[in-house]
Amino acid sequence: MTADAVKAGALLLFAALVQVSIASAIEVAEGHPDVVLVLVIGIALLRGPVFGAVAGFWAGLVLDVASLETLGLTSLLLTLVGYFAGRLGDVTTKSSAHPSLVAVALGTVGFGLGSAVVHFMLGSTLSAAQFFVGVLLPTLALNMLLAYPLYGLCRRIFHAEPRERREVSPAV
Repeated sequence: MTADAVKAGALLLFAALVQVSIASAIEVAEGHPDVVLVLVIGIALLRGPVFGAVAGFWAGLVLDVASLETLGLTSLLLTLVGYFAGRLGDVTTKSSAHPSLVAVALGTVGFGLGSAVVHFMLGSTLSAAQFFVGVLLPTLALNMLLAYPLYGLCRRIFHAEPRERREVSPAV
């Protein structure tokens, strides 16, 4: 487990540097690919909700410090995305053909909406049409393109271990 934590920390540190230096320059209709978000989701799918939440917090903290954004904002959102992606991985890894695509789509929309709500609460203004059409849809498309390659990288680095499968049984 310690080796996985070191590997995740190093991978997310490198991904945050790539995000700040290279991926932020790639723009499609005001949307940017989010390498760190996709990697946090991939790690959480393979290692579970607690590991995903810690990885999300670490990646968000590094991103906030590297980009000089509001400290803690990205950490909070990536912690939530990592936790819920890990929970989704507990339930759907065996039953879904494409868990990474589903998790990246849900994670990108959740991260985008959470970011919009928090920025609105902090006083930033952006019209809903501009947000959905100009920012969220291009970001979603770019993240979906990154989903398979980055999930494959995560599977190579963090070998999938069999975890206990949690199922909800109907009340009788």
